[in-house]
Amino acid sequence: MREALLKEMFQNLLIADSGQGHVEEMIGMLRNLPGFRDARLNLLYVVKAKSTSSASDIENAWEEGAATLAGALKRMRLNPNDVNTIIRQGDAKQTVLKVADELNADLIVMGSRGLGRLQSILSNSTSQYVFQLSERPMLLVRDDLYIRYIKSLLVTIDGTGVGDDALRHACEIVRQIPGGQLTGIHLTRQDLTPTRGGRSKPDQILDAAVKRARGMGVEMKPMHRTSPNIGVGVCDAAVETKADLVLIGSQDRRPMFARSLVDLEKLLGSSTSDYIRVHAPAPVLIAKEPEKSRR
Repeated sequence: MREALLKEMFQNLLIADSGQGHVEEMIGMLRNLPGFRDARLNLLYVVKAKSTSSASDIENAWEEGAATLAGALKRMRLNPNDVNTIIRQGDAKQTVLKVADELNADLIVMGSRGLGRLQSILSNSTSQYVFQLSERPMLLVRDDLYIRYIKSLLVTIDGTGVGDDALRHACEIVRQIPGGQLTGIHLTRQDLTPTRGGRSKPDQILDAAVKRARGMGVEMKPMHRTSPNIGVGVCDAAVETKADLVLIGSQDRRPMFARSLVDLEKLLGSSTSDYIRVHAPAPVLIAKEPEKSRR
């Protein structure tokens, strides 16, 4: 059972980073875990050459890209023969999405400047765009975070399929960490009245999650909190538990016809997962939708 679970760990990572943040440190942390050591690493650099650029400028940009990738490999102490380095020319946002689909990546790892929603729109944030449109799990590492050794994990519990994926990923990771701790947080906007058996709906959801985690070899500590703002509640819980990694399920989906448009309503205030991405005190791993629906 446990061996089978390890094989389900992310094994095909797309790393798309500007080299200015802490993504490389995060990859180093993950590669200390047995389930990540044999993962396929795909390191992407996007040449941002304009249509008006001269042939010489484009050539220089490609050389800069090659040097950037070589530097990243050296800093992460990776054997170039073990890493698939990719250089593409085009729009960074669209290129990350396209390459992720080409590789069928099971995890996209990106740096994030931690910009708020409006700032992300105005600055044309690549990570925000990919986060909004990609259906694949993502690991977002803010530039302003101090990356700690992963020991304490916080996962959101909501009883949905995508939430179950987040719990499974959390269990896969924490059971590889000596002394690793997992807390499952379920949030409601107000206290709910217990049933006749003395167990409220949040209790029932957490009980089921604890049982599921135990079936994967992990003892999860359940936590129920109330907060008028779910995103704020999750971030507060991450501070309380001193989480080194936060895992959430995101159901912020958009209709097919709107995927080419910027979703201002979500970006400007109604996306819980976007709030957590910006404000969580630790890197955030986001399960986007139940994996079986992508197969």
